Amino acid sequence: MLKSSVALKDSLPAVTMPLPGPKAAVVLKQRAACVPNAIGTQYPVVIKRGAGAMIEDLDGNRLLDWVGGVGVMNVGYSQPAIIAAVQAQAQNYFHSMINVTTHPSYVELTRRLSALAPLNSTHNKAMLINSGAEALENAVKIARSYTKRNNIIVFSGAFHGRTALTVAMTAKRSYSYGLDHNISGIYRAPYPYLYRAPKGYSRSESIRYYLDQLELVFAQGCPAEFVAGIVLEPIQGEGGFIPAPFEYVAALRQICHKYGILLIADEVQTGFGRSGQLFVSNYWQERGFAPDIIATAKSIGAGLPLAAVISTAEIMDGIQPGIVGSTFGGNAMACVAGLKVLDIIRDQDLCQKALRNGKIVATGFRALQAKYPQVGDVRGIGSMVGIEFVHDPISKQPYPELVQRLINNAVQHGLLMENAGLHDNVIRFLCPLVATPEQLKAGLKIFESALTAALTD
Repeated sequence: MLKSSVALKDSLPAVTMPLPGPKAAVVLKQRAACVPNAIGTQYPVVIKRGAGAMIEDLDGNRLLDWVGGVGVMNVGYSQPAIIAAVQAQAQNYFHSMINVTTHPSYVELTRRLSALAPLNSTHNKAMLINSGAEALENAVKIARSYTKRNNIIVFSGAFHGRTALTVAMTAKRSYSYGLDHNISGIYRAPYPYLYRAPKGYSRSESIRYYLDQLELVFAQGCPAEFVAGIVLEPIQGEGGFIPAPFEYVAALRQICHKYGILLIADEVQTGFGRSGQLFVSNYWQERGFAPDIIATAKSIGAGLPLAAVISTAEIMDGIQPGIVGSTFGGNAMACVAGLKVLDIIRDQDLCQKALRNGKIVATGFRALQAKYPQVGDVRGIGSMVGIEFVHDPISKQPYPELVQRLINNAVQHGLLMENAGLHDNVIRFLCPLVATPEQLKAGLKIFESALTAALTD
Protein backbone atom coordinates (compact mmCIF):
# COMPACT_ATOMS: atom_id res chain seq x y z
CA MET A 1 0.00 0.00 0.00
CA LEU A 2 2.83 2.41 0.85
CA LYS A 3 4.55 1.65 -2.46
CA SER A 4 1.30 2.40 -4.30
CA SER A 5 0.91 5.71 -2.44
CA VAL A 6 4.44 6.77 -3.35
CA ALA A 7 3.70 5.98 -7.01
CA LEU A 8 0.60 8.16 -6.88
CA LYS A 9 2.46 11.00 -5.16
CA ASP A 10 5.02 11.22 -7.95
CA SER A 11 2.65 10.55 -10.86
CA LEU A 12 1.26 12.88 -13.51
CA PRO A 13 -2.40 13.39 -14.45
CA ALA A 14 -3.90 10.48 -16.39
CA VAL A 15 -7.60 10.24 -17.28
CA THR A 16 -8.50 7.23 -19.38
CA MET A 17 -12.27 7.70 -19.73
CA PRO A 18 -14.91 10.44 -19.73
CA LEU A 19 -15.65 11.53 -16.17
CA PRO A 20 -17.44 10.35 -14.17
CA GLY A 21 -16.33 6.78 -14.74
CA PRO A 22 -18.81 3.95 -14.08
CA LYS A 23 -17.93 3.43 -10.39
CA ALA A 24 -17.93 7.16 -9.65
CA ALA A 25 -21.25 7.58 -11.48
CA VAL A 26 -22.92 5.16 -9.06
CA VAL A 27 -21.78 7.15 -6.02
CA LEU A 28 -22.73 10.47 -7.58
CA LYS A 29 -26.21 9.11 -8.29
CA GLN A 30 -26.49 8.02 -4.65
CA ARG A 31 -25.26 11.46 -3.57
CA ALA A 32 -28.00 13.17 -5.57
CA ALA A 33 -30.58 11.08 -3.70
CA CYS A 34 -29.38 11.81 -0.16
CA VAL A 35 -27.31 15.03 -0.13
CA PRO A 36 -28.98 18.46 -0.44
CA ASN A 37 -28.56 19.94 -3.90
CA ALA A 38 -27.75 23.31 -2.31
CA ILE A 39 -24.38 21.98 -1.18
CA GLY A 40 -23.47 21.61 -4.84
CA THR A 41 -20.59 20.02 -6.70
CA GLN A 42 -19.14 20.88 -10.08
CA TYR A 43 -16.72 17.96 -10.38
CA PRO A 44 -17.58 14.47 -11.70
CA VAL A 45 -14.97 13.01 -9.35
CA VAL A 46 -15.26 10.56 -6.44
CA ILE A 47 -11.95 10.28 -4.60
CA LYS A 48 -10.53 6.88 -3.61
CA ARG A 49 -7.16 7.98 -2.27
CA GLY A 50 -4.69 10.84 -2.35
CA ALA A 51 -0.93 11.28 -2.07
CA GLY A 52 1.03 14.50 -2.32
CA ALA A 53 -0.81 16.76 -4.74
CA MET A 54 -2.47 13.90 -6.63
CA ILE A 55 -5.76 12.09 -6.17
CA GLU A 56 -7.07 8.88 -7.68
CA ASP A 57 -10.77 8.30 -8.27
CA LEU A 58 -12.77 5.09 -7.92
CA ASP A 59 -12.14 4.23 -11.57
CA GLY A 60 -8.37 4.64 -11.41
CA ASN A 61 -8.13 8.07 -13.03
CA ARG A 62 -5.40 10.30 -11.61
CA LEU A 63 -5.89 14.03 -11.22
CA LEU A 64 -3.66 16.90 -10.14
CA ASP A 65 -5.44 18.80 -7.38
CA TRP A 66 -5.20 22.59 -7.68
CA VAL A 67 -7.99 23.02 -5.11
CA GLY A 68 -6.56 21.14 -2.13
CA GLY A 69 -9.83 21.02 -0.22
CA VAL A 70 -10.00 24.81 -0.80
CA GLY A 71 -6.71 25.47 0.93
CA VAL A 72 -6.85 22.64 3.48
CA MET A 73 -4.16 20.35 2.08
CA ASN A 74 -1.05 22.57 2.07
CA VAL A 75 1.14 19.69 3.31
CA GLY A 76 -0.44 17.32 0.82
CA TYR A 77 -2.37 14.09 1.07
CA SER A 78 -1.20 11.06 3.08
CA GLN A 79 1.80 12.48 4.91
CA PRO A 80 3.17 9.40 6.76
CA ALA A 81 4.10 11.37 9.90
CA ILE A 82 0.56 12.71 10.26
CA ILE A 83 -1.00 9.28 9.70
CA ALA A 84 1.28 7.76 12.34
CA ALA A 85 0.60 10.53 14.87
CA VAL A 86 -3.18 10.24 14.51
CA GLN A 87 -3.05 6.44 14.74
CA ALA A 88 -0.94 6.63 17.90
CA GLN A 89 -3.28 9.16 19.50
CA ALA A 90 -6.31 7.02 18.63
CA GLN A 91 -4.85 4.21 20.73
CA ASN A 92 -5.09 6.40 23.85
CA TYR A 93 -8.17 8.61 23.45
CA PHE A 94 -9.97 10.54 20.72
CA HIS A 95 -11.09 13.52 22.74
CA SER A 96 -10.89 15.33 26.05
CA MET A 97 -12.68 18.66 26.36
CA ILE A 98 -10.16 21.33 27.30
CA ASN A 99 -12.61 22.97 29.75
CA VAL A 100 -12.71 19.71 31.72
CA THR A 101 -9.31 18.02 31.45
CA THR A 102 -6.09 19.26 29.90
CA HIS A 103 -4.41 17.20 27.22
CA PRO A 104 -0.76 17.84 26.37
CA SER A 105 -1.13 18.21 22.60
CA TYR A 106 -3.54 21.16 23.04
CA VAL A 107 -1.04 22.91 25.28
CA GLU A 108 1.91 22.18 22.99
CA LEU A 109 0.10 23.32 19.84
CA THR A 110 -1.07 26.58 21.41
CA ARG A 111 2.43 27.14 22.75
CA ARG A 112 4.01 26.73 19.34
CA LEU A 113 1.39 28.80 17.53
CA SER A 114 1.78 31.57 20.10
CA ALA A 115 5.54 31.59 19.60
CA LEU A 116 5.29 31.58 15.80
CA ALA A 117 2.49 34.14 15.43
CA PRO A 118 3.68 37.43 13.89
CA LEU A 119 2.12 39.80 16.43
CA ASN A 120 3.43 42.89 18.21
CA SER A 121 4.09 41.03 21.45
CA THR A 122 6.63 38.73 23.02
CA HIS A 123 3.88 36.94 24.97
CA ASN A 124 0.96 35.59 22.98
CA LYS A 125 -1.82 33.11 23.71
CA ALA A 126 -3.99 30.94 21.46
CA MET A 127 -7.30 29.10 21.62
CA LEU A 128 -8.36 26.19 19.40
CA ILE A 129 -11.70 25.66 17.70
CA ASN A 130 -13.00 23.65 14.75
CA SER A 131 -13.33 25.80 11.62
CA GLY A 132 -12.52 29.08 9.95
CA ALA A 133 -15.98 30.48 10.63
CA GLU A 134 -15.60 29.65 14.33
CA ALA A 135 -12.19 31.30 14.35
CA LEU A 136 -13.68 34.51 12.97
CA GLU A 137 -16.65 34.34 15.33
CA ASN A 138 -14.30 34.09 18.30
CA ALA A 139 -11.92 36.75 16.99
CA VAL A 140 -14.85 39.17 16.78
CA LYS A 141 -16.07 38.24 20.26
CA ILE A 142 -12.57 38.74 21.65
CA ALA A 143 -12.25 42.15 19.98
CA ARG A 144 -15.66 43.26 21.26
CA SER A 145 -15.06 42.03 24.80
CA TYR A 146 -11.55 43.50 25.05
CA THR A 147 -12.38 46.94 23.59
CA LYS A 148 -15.87 47.17 25.11
CA ARG A 149 -17.07 48.24 21.65
CA ASN A 150 -19.58 46.53 19.36
CA ASN A 151 -18.91 47.50 15.76
CA ILE A 152 -16.80 45.62 13.20
CA ILE A 153 -15.62 46.78 9.79
CA VAL A 154 -15.23 44.25 6.98
CA PHE A 155 -14.62 44.66 3.25
CA SER A 156 -16.21 44.25 -0.14
CA GLY A 157 -15.38 40.85 -1.60
CA ALA A 158 -14.85 39.35 1.85
CA PHE A 159 -15.60 35.77 2.80
CA HIS A 160 -15.49 34.90 6.49
CA GLY A 161 -17.88 31.94 6.80
CA ARG A 162 -21.49 30.79 6.71
CA THR A 163 -22.60 31.11 10.35
CA ALA A 164 -25.11 33.83 11.20
CA LEU A 165 -22.38 36.31 12.14
CA THR A 166 -19.76 35.41 9.57
CA VAL A 167 -22.20 35.28 6.66
CA ALA A 168 -23.22 38.83 7.60
CA MET A 169 -19.51 39.71 7.40
CA THR A 170 -19.29 37.97 4.00
CA ALA A 171 -19.84 40.09 0.91
CA LYS A 172 -21.03 37.55 -1.66
CA ARG A 173 -24.78 37.42 -1.23
CA SER A 174 -25.17 34.01 -2.86
CA TYR A 175 -24.08 32.62 0.51
CA SER A 176 -27.09 34.16 2.24
CA TYR A 177 -29.58 34.76 -0.57
CA GLY A 178 -33.13 34.96 0.71
CA LEU A 179 -32.05 34.99 4.34
CA ASP A 180 -32.16 37.86 6.80
CA HIS A 181 -28.45 38.41 7.34
CA ASN A 182 -28.78 41.79 9.05
CA ILE A 183 -26.76 41.60 12.25
CA SER A 184 -26.08 44.85 14.03
CA GLY A 185 -22.63 46.34 14.17
CA ILE A 186 -21.28 45.14 10.79
CA TYR A 187 -20.04 47.86 8.42
CA ARG A 188 -18.36 47.42 5.04
CA ALA A 189 -15.58 49.33 3.28
CA PRO A 190 -14.26 48.83 -0.27
CA TYR A 191 -11.36 46.37 -0.44
CA PRO A 192 -8.23 47.71 -2.19
CA TYR A 193 -8.75 45.84 -5.47
CA LEU A 194 -6.13 47.57 -7.59
CA TYR A 195 -7.05 45.86 -10.87
CA ARG A 196 -10.51 47.46 -10.59
CA ALA A 197 -9.49 50.78 -9.04
CA PRO A 198 -10.89 53.95 -10.65
CA LYS A 199 -9.70 54.19 -14.24
CA GLY A 200 -6.55 56.20 -14.74
CA TYR A 201 -5.45 56.12 -11.10
CA SER A 202 -1.83 55.33 -10.30
CA ARG A 203 -1.04 52.75 -7.62
CA SER A 204 -0.53 55.39 -4.95
CA GLU A 205 -3.68 57.26 -6.01
CA SER A 206 -5.67 54.02 -5.89
CA ILE A 207 -4.47 53.22 -2.39
CA ARG A 208 -5.31 56.73 -1.24
CA TYR A 209 -8.75 56.34 -2.80
CA TYR A 210 -9.46 53.14 -0.84
CA LEU A 211 -8.20 54.70 2.40
CA ASP A 212 -10.49 57.68 1.83
CA GLN A 213 -13.39 55.28 1.34
CA LEU A 214 -12.60 53.72 4.73
CA GLU A 215 -12.60 57.13 6.33
CA LEU A 216 -16.04 57.70 4.81
CA VAL A 217 -17.30 54.66 6.71
CA PHE A 218 -16.19 56.37 9.90
CA ALA A 219 -17.80 59.64 8.84
CA GLN A 220 -21.08 58.32 7.42
CA GLY A 221 -21.59 54.89 8.98
CA CYS A 222 -19.83 54.21 12.26
CA PRO A 223 -17.59 56.63 14.19
CA ALA A 224 -14.12 55.16 14.68
CA GLU A 225 -14.33 55.34 18.47
CA PHE A 226 -17.14 52.75 18.38
CA VAL A 227 -15.24 50.23 16.21
CA ALA A 228 -13.87 47.16 18.00
CA GLY A 229 -12.01 45.64 15.08
CA ILE A 230 -11.28 45.75 11.37
CA VAL A 231 -11.21 42.28 9.79
CA LEU A 232 -9.02 41.96 6.71
CA GLU A 233 -8.05 39.02 4.53
CA PRO A 234 -4.37 39.58 3.60
CA ILE A 235 -5.23 37.94 0.29
CA GLN A 236 -8.93 37.68 -0.43
CA GLY A 237 -9.92 34.09 -1.14
CA GLU A 238 -13.51 33.86 -2.37
CA GLY A 239 -13.22 37.51 -3.40
CA GLY A 240 -10.79 36.60 -6.18
CA PHE A 241 -7.28 36.06 -4.77
CA ILE A 242 -6.62 39.76 -4.34
CA PRO A 243 -3.61 40.72 -2.18
CA ALA A 244 -4.06 43.72 0.09
CA PRO A 245 -1.25 46.12 -0.91
CA PHE A 246 1.32 46.43 1.85
CA GLU A 247 1.10 50.23 1.64
CA TYR A 248 -2.60 50.02 2.36
CA VAL A 249 -2.11 47.68 5.33
CA ALA A 250 0.59 49.95 6.75
CA ALA A 251 -1.82 52.90 6.65
CA LEU A 252 -4.62 50.74 8.06
CA ARG A 253 -2.37 49.76 10.97
CA GLN A 254 -1.81 53.45 11.74
CA ILE A 255 -5.54 54.13 11.61
CA CYS A 256 -6.23 51.27 14.01
CA HIS A 257 -3.55 52.51 16.41
CA LYS A 258 -4.92 56.05 16.26
CA TYR A 259 -8.47 55.02 17.16
CA GLY A 260 -7.81 52.05 19.45
CA ILE A 261 -9.20 49.55 16.91
CA LEU A 262 -7.90 45.97 16.77
CA LEU A 263 -6.59 44.81 13.40
CA ILE A 264 -7.77 41.23 12.79
CA ALA A 265 -6.06 39.19 10.06
CA ASP A 266 -8.26 36.48 8.56
CA GLU A 267 -5.55 33.97 7.67
CA VAL A 268 -7.91 31.02 7.34
CA GLN A 269 -6.94 30.39 3.70
CA THR A 270 -3.62 32.25 3.54
CA GLY A 271 -1.88 30.58 6.48
CA PHE A 272 0.50 27.66 6.98
CA GLY A 273 3.07 28.29 4.30
CA ARG A 274 0.80 29.19 1.41
CA SER A 275 2.31 32.68 0.94
CA GLY A 276 5.96 31.64 1.28
CA GLN A 277 5.91 32.42 4.99
CA LEU A 278 3.90 30.76 7.73
CA PHE A 279 1.42 33.65 7.55
CA VAL A 280 1.07 36.65 5.26
CA SER A 281 1.16 38.55 8.55
CA ASN A 282 4.86 37.62 8.72
CA TYR A 283 5.40 39.99 5.80
CA TRP A 284 3.38 42.61 7.66
CA GLN A 285 5.38 42.16 10.86
CA GLU A 286 8.70 42.49 9.00
CA ARG A 287 7.50 45.83 7.67
CA GLY A 288 6.28 47.11 11.02
CA PHE A 289 2.50 46.67 10.83
CA ALA A 290 1.65 43.37 12.50
CA PRO A 291 -2.00 42.59 13.33
CA ASP A 292 -3.47 42.34 16.83
CA ILE A 293 -5.37 39.09 16.26
CA ILE A 294 -4.83 36.25 13.77
CA ALA A 295 -7.67 33.86 12.93
CA THR A 296 -6.56 30.76 11.08
CA ALA A 297 -7.82 27.29 10.10
CA LYS A 298 -7.89 25.07 6.99
CA SER A 299 -4.35 23.67 6.54
CA ILE A 300 -3.56 23.79 10.26
CA GLY A 301 -5.01 20.27 10.67
CA ALA A 302 -4.11 18.63 7.33
CA GLY A 303 -7.77 17.72 6.81
CA LEU A 304 -8.91 17.27 10.42
CA PRO A 305 -11.25 19.96 11.83
CA LEU A 306 -9.03 22.49 13.58
CA ALA A 307 -8.74 26.25 13.81
CA ALA A 308 -7.07 28.81 16.04
CA VAL A 309 -7.32 32.38 17.24
CA ILE A 310 -3.99 33.87 18.32
CA SER A 311 -3.48 37.22 20.02
CA THR A 312 -1.41 38.94 22.64
CA ALA A 313 -1.68 37.73 26.22
CA GLU A 314 -2.97 41.17 27.17
CA ILE A 315 -5.90 40.93 24.77
CA MET A 316 -6.66 37.26 25.44
CA ASP A 317 -6.62 37.74 29.20
CA GLY A 318 -8.62 40.95 28.94
CA ILE A 319 -11.86 39.31 27.76
CA GLN A 320 -14.83 38.22 29.80
CA PRO A 321 -14.48 34.62 31.07
CA GLY A 322 -17.02 32.28 29.53
CA ILE A 323 -17.51 34.00 26.16
CA VAL A 324 -15.07 31.69 24.34
CA GLY A 325 -14.83 27.92 24.33
CA SER A 326 -15.78 24.87 22.29
CA THR A 327 -16.78 21.28 23.03
CA PHE A 328 -14.69 19.80 20.22
CA GLY A 329 -12.20 22.66 19.79
CA GLY A 330 -8.67 21.35 20.06
CA ASN A 331 -9.69 17.72 19.69
CA ALA A 332 -6.70 15.56 20.60
CA MET A 333 -6.45 13.82 17.23
CA ALA A 334 -6.62 17.14 15.39
CA CYS A 335 -3.99 18.63 17.69
CA VAL A 336 -1.41 15.92 17.04
CA ALA A 337 -2.03 16.42 13.31
CA GLY A 338 -1.52 20.16 13.77
CA LEU A 339 1.80 19.62 15.53
CA LYS A 340 3.01 17.42 12.69
CA VAL A 341 1.88 20.04 10.16
CA LEU A 342 4.21 22.57 11.79
CA ASP A 343 7.04 20.00 11.74
CA ILE A 344 6.47 19.20 8.07
CA ILE A 345 6.35 22.84 7.01
CA ARG A 346 9.68 23.36 8.77
CA ASP A 347 11.43 20.10 7.90
CA GLN A 348 10.31 19.87 4.27
CA ASP A 349 10.91 23.59 3.70
CA LEU A 350 7.40 24.11 2.39
CA CYS A 351 7.57 27.90 2.56
CA GLN A 352 10.39 27.86 0.02
CA LYS A 353 8.49 25.32 -2.07
CA ALA A 354 5.49 27.64 -1.99
CA LEU A 355 7.62 30.42 -3.44
CA ARG A 356 9.09 28.08 -6.08
CA ASN A 357 5.73 26.62 -7.10
CA GLY A 358 4.02 30.00 -7.10
CA LYS A 359 6.70 31.36 -9.41
CA ILE A 360 6.26 28.45 -11.83
CA VAL A 361 2.49 28.91 -12.01
CA ALA A 362 2.49 32.72 -12.06
CA THR A 363 5.07 32.66 -14.87
CA GLY A 364 2.88 30.23 -16.79
CA PHE A 365 -0.22 32.36 -16.23
CA ARG A 366 1.58 35.53 -17.36
CA ALA A 367 2.69 33.75 -20.53
CA LEU A 368 -1.00 33.03 -21.18
CA GLN A 369 -1.82 36.67 -20.44
CA ALA A 370 0.55 37.69 -23.23
CA LYS A 371 -1.22 35.34 -25.67
CA TYR A 372 -4.88 35.65 -24.72
CA PRO A 373 -6.60 39.04 -24.23
CA GLN A 374 -9.21 37.29 -22.09
CA VAL A 375 -6.61 36.98 -19.30
CA GLY A 376 -7.10 40.28 -17.54
CA ASP A 377 -4.90 39.96 -14.47
CA VAL A 378 -2.50 37.58 -12.72
CA ARG A 379 -1.85 38.22 -9.03
CA GLY A 380 -1.00 36.67 -5.71
CA ILE A 381 1.70 36.03 -3.13
CA GLY A 382 3.72 32.83 -3.02
CA SER A 383 1.62 29.82 -3.95
CA MET A 384 -1.73 31.61 -3.71
CA VAL A 385 -2.19 32.82 -7.29
CA GLY A 386 -5.28 34.04 -9.10
CA ILE A 387 -5.87 34.50 -12.82
CA GLU A 388 -8.82 36.72 -13.75
CA PHE A 389 -10.72 36.34 -17.04
CA VAL A 390 -12.49 39.19 -18.82
CA HIS A 391 -14.16 39.68 -22.18
CA ASP A 392 -11.56 42.26 -23.14
CA PRO A 393 -8.79 44.22 -21.40
CA ILE A 394 -10.47 47.60 -21.92
CA SER A 395 -13.92 47.05 -20.43
CA LYS A 396 -12.66 44.38 -17.99
CA GLN A 397 -16.14 42.83 -18.14
CA PRO A 398 -16.03 39.59 -16.10
CA TYR A 399 -16.15 36.37 -18.13
CA PRO A 400 -17.51 33.66 -15.80
CA GLU A 401 -18.89 31.55 -18.65
CA LEU A 402 -15.38 31.07 -20.02
CA VAL A 403 -14.08 30.11 -16.59
CA GLN A 404 -16.75 27.47 -16.11
CA ARG A 405 -16.00 25.95 -19.53
CA LEU A 406 -12.30 26.01 -18.68
CA ILE A 407 -12.89 24.15 -15.39
CA ASN A 408 -15.13 21.58 -17.08
CA ASN A 409 -12.60 20.94 -19.85
CA ALA A 410 -9.62 20.73 -17.51
CA VAL A 411 -11.11 18.13 -15.16
CA GLN A 412 -11.72 15.79 -18.08
CA HIS A 413 -7.96 15.83 -18.68
CA GLY A 414 -6.88 15.42 -15.08
CA LEU A 415 -6.69 18.93 -13.57
CA LEU A 416 -8.98 19.98 -10.70
CA MET A 417 -9.52 23.74 -10.40
CA GLU A 418 -12.01 26.07 -8.72
CA ASN A 419 -13.35 29.52 -9.48
CA ALA A 420 -13.50 32.57 -7.22
CA GLY A 421 -14.42 36.26 -7.31
CA LEU A 422 -17.70 38.08 -6.90
CA HIS A 423 -18.44 37.24 -10.55
CA ASP A 424 -16.86 33.74 -10.52
CA ASN A 425 -14.40 34.84 -13.19
CA VAL A 426 -11.15 33.99 -11.40
CA ILE A 427 -9.32 30.65 -11.26
CA ARG A 428 -7.56 30.15 -7.94
CA PHE A 429 -4.36 28.15 -7.54
CA LEU A 430 -4.45 26.29 -4.20
CA CYS A 431 -2.38 23.23 -5.03
CA PRO A 432 -0.71 21.38 -2.13
CA LEU A 433 2.74 22.85 -1.56
CA VAL A 434 4.36 19.44 -2.06
CA ALA A 435 3.51 19.37 -5.78
CA THR A 436 6.54 18.73 -7.97
CA PRO A 437 7.65 21.11 -10.75
CA GLU A 438 6.88 18.37 -13.28
CA GLN A 439 3.31 18.10 -12.00
CA LEU A 440 2.83 21.86 -12.14
CA LYS A 441 4.14 22.03 -15.70
CA ALA A 442 1.79 19.20 -16.68
CA GLY A 443 -1.05 21.15 -15.05
CA LEU A 444 -0.17 24.30 -16.98
CA LYS A 445 -0.18 22.31 -20.22
CA ILE A 446 -3.67 20.98 -19.44
CA PHE A 447 -4.74 24.49 -18.42
CA GLU A 448 -3.79 26.06 -21.77
CA SER A 449 -5.30 23.21 -23.75
CA ALA A 450 -8.55 23.52 -21.78
CA LEU A 451 -8.52 27.31 -22.23
CA THR A 452 -8.11 26.97 -25.99
CA ALA A 453 -11.03 24.55 -26.10
CA ALA A 454 -13.15 26.80 -23.87
CA LEU A 455 -12.57 29.77 -26.18
CA THR A 456 -13.90 27.78 -29.14
CA ASP A 457 -16.86 26.09 -27.38
